[in-house]
Amino acid sequence: MKVPKAGAMAAVIGLALTATGCGGDEGPKGTLSIGVAFDQPGIGLREAGGTFSGFDVDVSRYIAKELGYKPEQIEFKRVDSSERELLLQYNEVKFVASTYSINDQRREKVDFAGPYFTAHQDLLVRADDATITKAEDLNNKKLCSTSGSTSAQNVKQKLAPKASLLELDGYSECVIALQDGLIDAMTTDNAILAGYAAQKGNTGKFRLVGLNLSNESYGIGIKKGNRDLRAKINDALKKMVEDGSWDAAVKKNFGQANFKHDPAPQLTSPSS
Repeated sequence: MKVPKAGAMAAVIGLALTATGCGGDEGPKGTLSIGVAFDQPGIGLREAGGTFSGFDVDVSRYIAKELGYKPEQIEFKRVDSSERELLLQYNEVKFVASTYSINDQRREKVDFAGPYFTAHQDLLVRADDATITKAEDLNNKKLCSTSGSTSAQNVKQKLAPKASLLELDGYSECVIALQDGLIDAMTTDNAILAGYAAQKGNTGKFRLVGLNLSNESYGIGIKKGNRDLRAKINDALKKMVEDGSWDAAVKKNFGQANFKHDPAPQLTSPSS
């Protein structure tokens, strides 16, 4: 009898979850399913041929290694922002690393390890455009972000009410519009913007303005109540910072954008 795809996935994840607690010299059996973005250069990107790149991907691989998994045991699964909590709650993934900002509303549904990165809302403009140095300069200019973006609304409502707002389906579309001169700036977290600026083919075309319009603490999302996994991931993140792997991952993924990032953040206490 042919097993439905969803059922097969649940079975594989169930084996991985069971194996994680077994210990042993050979490490966990089965696969480790991790939720990452598939379409964000520098953060989480599925490359041609099925390989993966990005800062969140590198962080995930480091955590997996510290949990005892081999590279071939890792299965990256696409997550969209609206699906992260559901994937964790239904055990479709063991953890999520996908620019997942920690906030009280999300903490009602999932737990977080970390934070492992601090981002700020910023603007991306063309490298040769010196007219935009602050958010207020967007008045009477065209701003792009994704549909329903709180980042764009933050700028338009509080800082540049006369800005024209263009909402597109994805950040990649905004980057193309910015390159073609159809808009003057795009906005979201600086880590995401830096990823696009550092993408092969974009070097030298864009610049980050360098604003801190919000504070976003990225965490590793895990199913609520799994304190043991949270502690292990926090240990892995601490080790990643201490041995220099965190800095190396930042440089590797954002270096071409001349990205002035914050230092690695302090991990939250287990009780928080």
